[in-house]
Amino acid sequence: MTGPYPPQYGAGPAGPQGFSEPYPQQYPPMGQAYPGGRLDAAYPGTLPPPVQYGRPRRRRWIAAVLALVAVVAVVGVIVAVVLTRGNGDDTPRGALTEASAKAAIQNYLDALSNGDDETVARHTLCGLYDAVKERRSDLALASLSSDAFRKQYSSAHVTSIDKMVLSSPTQAQVLFTMTVTPASRSTRNAPQSADEQAVAQLLSIDNEVLVCSYLPRTAGQY
Repeated sequence: MTGPYPPQYGAGPAGPQGFSEPYPQQYPPMGQAYPGGRLDAAYPGTLPPPVQYGRPRRRRWIAAVLALVAVVAVVGVIVAVVLTRGNGDDTPRGALTEASAKAAIQNYLDALSNGDDETVARHTLCGLYDAVKERRSDLALASLSSDAFRKQYSSAHVTSIDKMVLSSPTQAQVLFTMTVTPASRSTRNAPQSADEQAVAQLLSIDNEVLVCSYLPRTAGQY
């Protein structure tokens, strides 16, 4: 059929060919803006949070090693303190005390009084006795010291430690008082019992306190 469409088929004005548009336009012509503004190319909505990547395993391993070293160090310090203090005693092991000094000096005086040359030599060699191969001269010197002591005193008893000067925890110079009983053959005009002072050089070694030298304040050295 030629000619224009009947009016009932079109709702709009006739086109250039005389045809009316059966439907309204739904898209903008070329070059015009999109209805409601132009299309945005950005990501719709909020962006997802960034992905959290864990630290490398090497850093974790190093941190674990450092923590272990710190724990071992703390435990070592605690053990050292416990061993040093020993049931609440703050004195280092082997250190000289007034009690150990008094006992060592008394042991030396008893050896002089009893003529125990070996014990006297052990003291005067000051820690070298067990390493010395030839001891005859040392024993002879100890015998002379014992004889001289017995000629002067029949007994000697340490009553107090008056002063102890430490040059190290295991070495000291000690001023002490002893109560002495003169020998019956002594020519000294002294009472039967008297208090005298003397000086001793002490050394603590191998769990033993030794009297390296002994010097009465009123007589010679023995």
